[in-house]
Amino acid sequence: MPIDAGDIGSRVVIRSRLPGRNGPSGGPALTDVIGELEAYDGTTAVVVRRDGTRVSVPVTDIVVAKRVPAATGRRISAEDLQRICAEGWPAPVTEPLGDWLLRAAGGFTGRANSALVSGEPGMEIPQALARVTAFYHHHSLPPRAQVVVGAPWVEALESHGWRRGSGSRGGALVMVAALRMAPTAPVAGVSVSVTGRVDHVWLSLYHRAEAHDPAVVRAVLEGPRLVAFARVGDPPIAIGRMAVTGTWAGLSTVEVMAGHRRRGLATAVVGALRDWAVERGARWCYLQVTEDNPAALTMWDRLGFRRHHAYRYFEPTQSAAPARTSPG
Repeated sequence: MPIDAGDIGSRVVIRSRLPGRNGPSGGPALTDVIGELEAYDGTTAVVVRRDGTRVSVPVTDIVVAKRVPAATGRRISAEDLQRICAEGWPAPVTEPLGDWLLRAAGGFTGRANSALVSGEPGMEIPQALARVTAFYHHHSLPPRAQVVVGAPWVEALESHGWRRGSGSRGGALVMVAALRMAPTAPVAGVSVSVTGRVDHVWLSLYHRAEAHDPAVVRAVLEGPRLVAFARVGDPPIAIGRMAVTGTWAGLSTVEVMAGHRRRGLATAVVGALRDWAVERGARWCYLQVTEDNPAALTMWDRLGFRRHHAYRYFEPTQSAAPARTSPG
């Protein structure tokens, strides 16, 4: 077989047998998996797919395995990337609805308090939207759905009385970059510390945490299995957060205190978090930014990030059908 432990970290495709199953021609059924080879011990090959899921393949079942050219991060679908984003920003309360995901976090951020509309809900749209509405009423939150711009679900929701939310928080732009290509030069005189937890001082600089229960905020921020928090100074004058899901890293909460901006502190924070993510196997990075923030867009463009997709929040209008089902 032309792959071994020396190929760990490379992108591979593996074709393997499905024991006990027959293919169309009567021979053994086969399946393919493509992704980054994470582990190989002569017995099992572990491949991480683009969406972050891991597949273990017994070596004895492998028919063909080989390296393939590295993937371009921007080729991942918007829906797959939205699922990865949800893992990197996990709500403390979740409920699956088919492929959709209902999320609640006491109102802290739209991402953690909206239904991720991706894939199929497993029921007719009116019933699915009634379940969404009932879930959020049960948690004393306004019903909200997060939908990728251009997805068929936009028309489906609008046809059932849901409309795009208003204001600057009505949605966001998702940008991506290859981590190994991002600028890494240190900023002279700036020291960045990286830890696995947040404290009240760090949270005091994160403006979106204001007026929210600190316990809920921490549950979201510290929720992923692999997450890091950066700070410059003590008390901090600049902060940032990075979560790793498979080969993807999610950058968020980069903030610099007023009076300390334009000194390269944000770049230093991003560089430290980038190094941390690369050490943990991440190859690609995503972030979310509002499209009405030209200063942030300029900075992310300078650091190598490019537009991947946008999403919007939708809410039911008075004409939407009322919920007739329990939240489950």
